[in-house]
Amino acid sequence: MTPDSRPIRVLLVGPSLAILGGQSVQLKRLLDKLAQVPGIDVGFLAVNPALPGPLAALQRIKFVRTVVTSIAYLFSLLRTVPRYDVIHAFSASYWSFVLAPLPAMLVARLFGKRVVLNYHSGEAEDHLTRWRRTAIPSMRLAHRIVVPSAYLVDVFARFGLPAMAIHNFVDVERFPYRVRTTPRPVFLSNRNLQGLYNVACIVRAFAIVRRALPDARLLVAGFGPERPHLEALAAEHGVADAVEFRGKLTPEAMAQLYDEADVYLNSPDLDNMPLSLIEASAAGLPMVTTNAGGIPYMVSEGVTALLVPCNDHEALAAAALRVVREPGLGAGLAARARAHCLATYTWEVTSRDWRALYAGLTTTPWREAHVAA
Repeated sequence: MTPDSRPIRVLLVGPSLAILGGQSVQLKRLLDKLAQVPGIDVGFLAVNPALPGPLAALQRIKFVRTVVTSIAYLFSLLRTVPRYDVIHAFSASYWSFVLAPLPAMLVARLFGKRVVLNYHSGEAEDHLTRWRRTAIPSMRLAHRIVVPSAYLVDVFARFGLPAMAIHNFVDVERFPYRVRTTPRPVFLSNRNLQGLYNVACIVRAFAIVRRALPDARLLVAGFGPERPHLEALAAEHGVADAVEFRGKLTPEAMAQLYDEADVYLNSPDLDNMPLSLIEASAAGLPMVTTNAGGIPYMVSEGVTALLVPCNDHEALAAAALRVVREPGLGAGLAARARAHCLATYTWEVTSRDWRALYAGLTTTPWREAHVAA
């Protein structure tokens, strides 16, 4: 509680589910859970507010959309921030950082509020390297930097920015769980179709798998600019008939899609802590993934997943075939991954950290030791 015994008023600032991705899904889950915590009064402010009436047409015009949305967002901050004690801003990298969390932190400081920067991007090291003169001082506006993995704690430390890890979490009960005693060759990829997630590597790997297992199928969920290229790649490799592009799915539909598949494939070149790996673990899917970024902090080779080098479609295919062909391998990986998920990535575990963080920021004077260069 705050000194005057009011509930701690926390404002989550970040993307709405109109921008469907791991960050928005995690924000929505946190919002729903915090609303049930005694002593916390939580609100939400979207960085992508929808304009009313005729003004909505402006958000359909390239470049104009960014300007008018940013203006609407700034006015929303000025109107809303004064009512809260803690401003908890979700963050990605590069220009997204400038347009979304940075205004929230500046307005929060203007009104003397406590600031939590919740940084989620696997591009942190490149962001901080390329934008060192602007990003690092900007991030010091936060009273606390929170990241979802020990990997990002290490990255931020290399730039003199102390951060604490509070893991992403899943509602395990929302994911249908079954044991894949003998996994079928039904593979799933559900990262957005953007270059850094390298879904093309999965398509190339699947072409090798399909030659060995003619009944193999690949389910591809997600959206993004790479889809035409990926469809052409599947056709080029002669597997277009076995690759199903499911497009943009709601979190509810995605939970059901995990149940359709028997092996999860993930091949990013750059990543932090993909929520999809946690969800696949909850659903009982054995996982094959590249060892990008923070992924080795999440899973252990041969224990909870099979790890392969980035952009190596032959190694990815070989590991996928092992999961299907080797008796007991997939079931063992999935069982241990689910046990790790239940022990680490649930609300029961992470809620203690969030409550302690908010209480510490609002009941004791903040010592800004992290501001030192």
